[in-house]
Amino acid sequence: MPLQGLDALFRPASIAVIGASHRDNGAGKLVMKNLLAGNFSGPVMPVNPKYDAVAGVMAYPDIQSLPRVPDLAIICTPAAKNPGIIDQLGRKGCKAAIVLAAGTNGEQLAQMKDGARRHGMRLLGPNSMGVILPHLGLNVSFAPFPAKPGRIAFVSQSAAVCATILDWARHNDIGFSHFISLGDASDIDFAQLLDYLARDRHTNAILLYMDAIQDARTFMSAARAASRNKAVLVVKSGKTRIGAQLGHLHTGGDVGLDAAYDAAIRRAGMLRVRDTHDLFAAVETLNHAQSLRGERLVILTNGGGPAIMAIDTLLARGGKLASLSEATLSALDRVLPPAWSHTNPIDIVGDAPVERYIASLKVLLDSDDFDAILIMHAPSAAVNSTLVARELIQVIKEHPRARRFNILTNWSGETSVFEARRCFTEAGIPTYRTPESAAGAFMHLVEYRRNQKQLMETPESVSDMPSDAETVKALIQEAFQQGLQQLDTHEVSRLMAAYGIQTLPTWIASDATEAAHIAEQIGYPVVIKLRSPDIAHKSDVSGVVLNLRSAAEVAQAADAILDRVRQTFPSARIHGLLVQRMARRAGTQELHIAVRSDPVFGPVILLGDGGVDWEGEEQAAVALPPLNMTLARYLVIHALKSGKVRANRSQQALDMEAVCRVLTQVSHLIINHPEITRLDIHPLLATGKEMIALDVSLRLSPFEGDGQARLAIRPYPKEWEEQARLKDDSPILLRPILPEDEPAHKEFVAHVSDEDRYKRFFADVVIGHEELAHMTQIDYDREMAFVAVAGNGDILGVVRAVSDPDNSDAEFAVLVRSDLKGVGLGRLLMEKIIRYARQRGLHSLSGITMPSNRGMVVLARKLGFKVTMHLEDGIVELRLALDQAGAE
Repeated sequence: MPLQGLDALFRPASIAVIGASHRDNGAGKLVMKNLLAGNFSGPVMPVNPKYDAVAGVMAYPDIQSLPRVPDLAIICTPAAKNPGIIDQLGRKGCKAAIVLAAGTNGEQLAQMKDGARRHGMRLLGPNSMGVILPHLGLNVSFAPFPAKPGRIAFVSQSAAVCATILDWARHNDIGFSHFISLGDASDIDFAQLLDYLARDRHTNAILLYMDAIQDARTFMSAARAASRNKAVLVVKSGKTRIGAQLGHLHTGGDVGLDAAYDAAIRRAGMLRVRDTHDLFAAVETLNHAQSLRGERLVILTNGGGPAIMAIDTLLARGGKLASLSEATLSALDRVLPPAWSHTNPIDIVGDAPVERYIASLKVLLDSDDFDAILIMHAPSAAVNSTLVARELIQVIKEHPRARRFNILTNWSGETSVFEARRCFTEAGIPTYRTPESAAGAFMHLVEYRRNQKQLMETPESVSDMPSDAETVKALIQEAFQQGLQQLDTHEVSRLMAAYGIQTLPTWIASDATEAAHIAEQIGYPVVIKLRSPDIAHKSDVSGVVLNLRSAAEVAQAADAILDRVRQTFPSARIHGLLVQRMARRAGTQELHIAVRSDPVFGPVILLGDGGVDWEGEEQAAVALPPLNMTLARYLVIHALKSGKVRANRSQQALDMEAVCRVLTQVSHLIINHPEITRLDIHPLLATGKEMIALDVSLRLSPFEGDGQARLAIRPYPKEWEEQARLKDDSPILLRPILPEDEPAHKEFVAHVSDEDRYKRFFADVVIGHEELAHMTQIDYDREMAFVAVAGNGDILGVVRAVSDPDNSDAEFAVLVRSDLKGVGLGRLLMEKIIRYARQRGLHSLSGITMPSNRGMVVLARKLGFKVTMHLEDGIVELRLALDQAGAE
């Protein structure tokens, strides 16, 4: 259904309330009360056959009797009636409806969705509290409180959380641009709301409360697009397995790994806040804080204890405490008593008068030692807390450098400091009740900045990674023909080698005698391991024995393993024993790399410590494929910082590049081969640059259809690579753009004249890293850019098309090097993007150019575009209807 249908929900000209009533505490009465109190300027039409009027407004007996078609209907009736009501509204021509009823069963939900789809209606809910749009004076909800106008959009799956946030916001004078209770998301979901709110001029930041998502691919596309333009914060419930299962009962979403949600939120450039306490702090931060310029925090306080609590929170979450320069320390010495702390945190002593606060703050504002300031105050009999706040607010307003820094405040306590915190709120300065929440709020900004940096970082280009997909396809088919679906180290060594992952040579023995014979041939010491498809963890039967140094030891260990299996798992199938030469382990680190299939996000890659079998995925850091070297590096850093991978002094430092290569190759492997449903490399022995997989297990399952569809993020579409030739017969490669293309793209832009750049961008632009990152790090689900690449790797031209969220229309633009005009490059690129758009099912391609760009206008006409001149605006509109026969 088209995104444009949301206009009826968020900008309705007329509203019908189905089931409006006089019943106390009934949804129909509360909705009418809120709607009329909100000063909505359009007609309100209650529908209920029992009443002539509701809340003083003339009522209508049924939907058919309505004097005009409502843009929006609020359905306050019981769940059983709602499928029929949706059908009636659809036949009337209504464009959107909010369904409030909880307890909708699966059959009723299917009937509502089917009816809405037939009539082109949009549905919010069921189980929704409704919508509040303060900038329109529109409150179509049964919320107990109204919302003030503001710049934050709040979207929640939980009506109870909505009510809690509203109450808190009223108390703290926080306003909203949109306040949306999503409910069960039968039609309108997080993805569509993110798309809408990212374009909304009233919204500066978006806050989501979610139990679960239903379509990971569309959510990730919308989230990545929205977070490039606006801050998006997420509160995700269901961190534990039981909590996730309860969330499933609440919203019907699949129970996915919480760590996978965490990885998805980071990957999309959003920020996850941890709990309700964090949620309130996040709203305060969003409402007032400016973008963070850096991560160094300085603390100004009149109490050492609260400052230590703030620092504990800061450092526990990976924050940075600023170091003070000699110049700053000397300046502070001149205005503070000898007993001050002489370090950061700057403790100006508990009896500090307001003048001491002011003098210290002015010194700090004149310094460049830090990026943010946290001003803390504990109640003191020596000074009035509100007076200190007001005087500091005045300094911040008047000091010419104050806007260079993020300034946060913590006035600890309740009654005696309430007025002071209100003053900060009114002045637009973030303020918090506790030291921990203040430091946590600062870390919100830091973590968000890091996620945004990850979203924009240029990955390292690595051209020598093996990727023999054809060999692996043949090996997988061979395994299926042999009836094998669970493969071990010996069986997957060729498969892993095809992707450049080294395994330790392995031999199979059927019994103890053969194991001893193999050991004699390969040399000691050796290790022997159980082979059984029915025993997931060899440790359950002590199925791995190390450092065997003689044939007798090998035979004895082999017999012991087999005996333990017969006693513990008598029905388990035994496929012999694996024999390996003992790998050198001194100074090495054991890692565990795994692939699991998450019910929400599809394949996920896990990294953790080796040496023990994981009891659950909570022991690993998680990332979503596809990975490149930069994203793999973030996974390793996350694993180290979170303690999922722990370094040991006896080990060499991990070689980051080597580990990232293995992770990237694992990503390529599972993307290219959807038959692989589970993979464990355990352990991966990391010794400097050498990475050896000692034990590998792999599970296969037949797969039909589009293997990329199972991934939450669409990977590089290699199928669109194509060899072509220019008019002078020069060979070029037409392929999708890659994030690694940023340096080449920068060089390409340098070969485009100022005049041609102006024709392309309609302005004199300086294209820096951020702009280049937007151009090269694209979401292949919504955007495509094809580059023409010469044999030496130079980019000669680029064409791109960005589709709307409904995959209906796409805007295109093309640019070629100014010294390569007339060689047929523009036509090749345009024909390529037209073929792509048709295959994607787009209805049209459109673009604009300048009248002076005659070459583009002539080419567009030849390719079947409708060309419309708007000379008064200085533009030419180009449009190609793709569902009609057009020139190729």
